Amino acid sequence: MTQSPDQELYRFDSNGALLGTNLPFPKRSGKVRDVYDLGDNLLIVSTDRISAFDYILPSGIPEKGRLLTAMSEFWFQLLGVRHHLISTEILPSFSSQFDTDPLRGRIMLTEKASVVPFECVVRGYLEGSGLREYQSTGAICGNSLPANLVQCDRLPEPIFTPATKAEEGHDENVSIDRMIEDLGSELSQKLKQLSLHIYHTACDHASAHGILIADTKFEFGLVNEEIVLIDEVLTPDSSRFWSADVYQPGQAQPSFDKQFVREWLSQCGWDKNSEPPELPAEIIEQTAAKYREAFERLSGS
Repeated sequence: MTQSPDQELYRFDSNGALLGTNLPFPKRSGKVRDVYDLGDNLLIVSTDRISAFDYILPSGIPEKGRLLTAMSEFWFQLLGVRHHLISTEILPSFSSQFDTDPLRGRIMLTEKASVVPFECVVRGYLEGSGLREYQSTGAICGNSLPANLVQCDRLPEPIFTPATKAEEGHDENVSIDRMIEDLGSELSQKLKQLSLHIYHTACDHASAHGILIADTKFEFGLVNEEIVLIDEVLTPDSSRFWSADVYQPGQAQPSFDKQFVREWLSQCGWDKNSEPPELPAEIIEQTAAKYREAFERLSGS
């Protein structure tokens, strides 16, 4: 039986952004991805949903899901570490049952992994929650830093700052000692070293293309007790990308992410405690352009 991509299978917003999918498999939905259990594997669908301030916004960013999938696939191939991606191709069994055009370029068929319950964050520059903690304590997650650093300063060396994974609300930045309490020293140290290795590899590639990776977060799982890089990797949703040619410490940097969305939401009068408003067309267009530019500069595609 062939079905068309109507509201039973796919949900779009007024801009044509894919907000959700409803395939006939056990499903859980994150802020921007729908994950289906296929038995031996998982099917991860990257939608065009966008979140900010812990809310999923009613407006999607057209083609965002395809860009995030393509960028993750690019990094998985480049980094040379064990990862969960099997294929980004549409399954033949899907093509025989559904109109799969809305899914094309958005899916990752992956191995199943036992997810490590920490986000592995690496920071090379001082911004965001790390900046706020440094200004308060002089350290970030137990990593002492030199005095008198300013916003967006490059750190003497990249630091590992894990965070607990919250089902709802904010993740909590913690020290590696807290991670060791939960996971043990051996696994925690392996995750730290692997995270720093991936970050250095990615930074070397990005700098050759005029981009600085200020910070990023990785997620890992275990497959037969082997550490596996999972989820998305080094996308504008999980990283801060800055253009090297305009980088200037002491102020916020123009970035290749949802900066336009955050700024507009902060200035539009929304109280950040109620349902968020629809995004204006120009904010959607500017955000889509930044995601696209990041992918094109990093991948050369």
